Amino acid sequence: MNSATTTMQQRQWARQVRERFVEAACEQLPMVGEGVRGFLTALLDQTGNARQMQDNRDAWDAYRQHGKQWLDRTAAAWRGALAPTSTARGRIGGNTGQFELLGDDVMENKILASRMALVVADKAGTEFDDLRVRIQELEGQDMASYDVLRPDVVLLLMLEQWIDAGLSRQALQSVFGTLQGLMADVLQQIGHAANAWLIAQGVLPRIDFSNRVRRSASTASAPLSTAAAALASQRGPLTGPSHFSTTQDGLHSGMGGMPQAMPGGGGGAPALGAGAMARAGGATDVVGAAIALAAQTVQAGWLPAAGSGGDTRGYAMSAALPLTRARQRAQGVIVQLKRLLAERVSDFEATRSSPASEALALALAPRRTRTDHYPSGGGTLIEPHTASAAVAVDVGRVAVQVREQSAELKKKASTDSEKAIIEIVALMFQSILTEERIPPAVRVWFARLQVPVLRVALAEPEFFNSLDHPARQLIDRMGSCVLGFDANAMNGNALEAEIRRVVQVIEQYPETGRRVFQLVYTEFQKFLAKFLTEKKGTSRLVSVAQQVEQKETLTIQYTIELRNMLKDMPVPGEVRDFLFKTWAEVLAISAVRRGPQHADTLQLKRAASDLVWAASAKPNRSDRARVIQDLPQLLQHLRQGLLLLGISGPPQDAHIKILSDTLADAFMSKTAAIPQERIEAMARRLANLEEFMGDEAGGSIPLDADSIGLMLDMDDTANLQVIADNGAPVDDTLLAWVLELQPGTWFSLDHNGHVTQVQYAWRSDRRQLHLFASLNGGSYLFQLRRLAAYLQAGLLVPQEEESLTLRATRDALAKLDANPERLLG
Repeated sequence: MNSATTTMQQRQWARQVRERFVEAACEQLPMVGEGVRGFLTALLDQTGNARQMQDNRDAWDAYRQHGKQWLDRTAAAWRGALAPTSTARGRIGGNTGQFELLGDDVMENKILASRMALVVADKAGTEFDDLRVRIQELEGQDMASYDVLRPDVVLLLMLEQWIDAGLSRQALQSVFGTLQGLMADVLQQIGHAANAWLIAQGVLPRIDFSNRVRRSASTASAPLSTAAAALASQRGPLTGPSHFSTTQDGLHSGMGGMPQAMPGGGGGAPALGAGAMARAGGATDVVGAAIALAAQTVQAGWLPAAGSGGDTRGYAMSAALPLTRARQRAQGVIVQLKRLLAERVSDFEATRSSPASEALALALAPRRTRTDHYPSGGGTLIEPHTASAAVAVDVGRVAVQVREQSAELKKKASTDSEKAIIEIVALMFQSILTEERIPPAVRVWFARLQVPVLRVALAEPEFFNSLDHPARQLIDRMGSCVLGFDANAMNGNALEAEIRRVVQVIEQYPETGRRVFQLVYTEFQKFLAKFLTEKKGTSRLVSVAQQVEQKETLTIQYTIELRNMLKDMPVPGEVRDFLFKTWAEVLAISAVRRGPQHADTLQLKRAASDLVWAASAKPNRSDRARVIQDLPQLLQHLRQGLLLLGISGPPQDAHIKILSDTLADAFMSKTAAIPQERIEAMARRLANLEEFMGDEAGGSIPLDADSIGLMLDMDDTANLQVIADNGAPVDDTLLAWVLELQPGTWFSLDHNGHVTQVQYAWRSDRRQLHLFASLNGGSYLFQLRRLAAYLQAGLLVPQEEESLTLRATRDALAKLDANPERLLG
């Protein structure tokens, strides 16, 4: 076959792979549609306020009417992208060579597509990198920015058709998390099948990492997102007919049916700042495009900046936040680690999850020490009897032992993959041992985890791919909790004892690997929740704060239920105001203090229905006689309820006078009375009101600082600062960040000009109240939105933006960049 024939054949393969790619994607669309429909159907069963439930109903109804049109239009758009017009190329690729003003919808579609592409890149980035290299091999040039083989192009076309089909952007936001998870699965499988088909044609059966597509500085990529890992891990394999079948070598790639949609799911990782590009040289261009687009969007003013109070939707405006910076760096470290291993360890992917070689497995096997009765890993550096006095241990000597032991283990390794894993884990623990902010006693206990972690790293590939591995999470949580303590404060306290117990449990059960790390991580979380609030003053404050949140939440819910019950009843305005503004709070306080079914609470509920009946017209003599007989007892119950609110004396008399005058007017009225059966139905509903209440108070609740102070003793409030919501505008991204904060984390707090180090100690059940404690005994109780405002303004700054194991991984990579020979030496 001559050169011209070869070139023609290659171009034909490139065209065929695109056609097969598109047809395989179109084949999956009905199942994607069923997944979205299933999610919207599941939303109908969720409770919420009236507005949310109506929005869910509207989204489901609109999808029922226009869903098929969306799928049909998407398939047509994908097929049309095989030979796009010049206009379509400019719209999709964005490289028209001309300046033009883009509409809000166009820009927002591009942002959403880029966010979805982050998840696809995280799940299938390697497949599309390989596919891109093979297409470049066939065509002699890089893919165009509008090429249908690019995930961001496929996703952009799909999102454009959603809007064009008549579906709302609000509905798209609702299904975004589910849709991106479904498409990540589809594109991963199609990308894999496309590569398999090209390999079957003999196109680059093996790709060296060094031969991947060269990227210019202008297309440097950002780190991969890990936002969809949890969702993707729960989805089943795709099955069904394939458009990449071939008779050559009997190859048949599995494409497939769509897994069921999972209700819930967020909108993916936030868009990343441009500063991450330089740190992430090896990721896919689609992520780089997302970064560039996000930065361009903010600069152009299409999205408000953080703190502007506009409709930011949490896309790109949070690039300066510590949380976003940490995610950028975390993703960059993972990408850098993958690249290093792929470049330096030829057999890494093939052997990394294989059982350890016999000699290495024997060296790592647990053995019993002579000084205690529980087994310890072959790499235990500190004997148990020494660890009890770990403060006096020379941490430098332990670091030397870590290095020496790693060298011995590498001698036992039989593959380059094993040597690389041993070296990286050893360097990580060396970094942890040099972290001077962690007390020496804790660092020594961490050192004993090196061999258990090494066993897991050898057995489980995801240890290096995910920051959510339980071994990493455990070390990170233990490390973040001790950063604020000096050696003297830590020595012998309950936190050190718990860390010691955790390490010993892991050593006792070495064969369980990941499971034992997950078990002790869960146990440590429970311990921490108790440890951080066990001081007498803190415990009392937490109890009161929780009661205040419950009271405020119940007040809102009782008010909503009372409004619903009275909306069709002829009740005087004065009585309505009293029930909504005062009596609902009375019922809430009684329910919190005594319980919703306590006799006193039930009596107060009955008083509400009695008041409604007494305030209605009394046209007949028997009803008037009953009012006269029951009125003294009713007024007594009303006064008792007002006392629960601290209302007594003249203010109480003023309430009673207004109600008495209203009842007198009703007594003389000749209009129709409220039927007795409606009053009895109201009384029955009030008695069991909690069974009928939804979660309408799930948002922000009012917080009165005085109400907390009144419930506490003078000693408890002496060092307490209640920082309630003041209406300051905050970005929704910050609210999401607050909900991700982990108890035990240390912060620097600037409150009223005084800077102090505080530890995040507790959050309420509804996450509306958040408590921070300082070492000097001071406490700061934040309401949700005010806490977000402090984070937004930089008045509350985390002491560490990176987790302990992430910093350790970064340090290890820096050493390997400077001295790469040591990886396999």
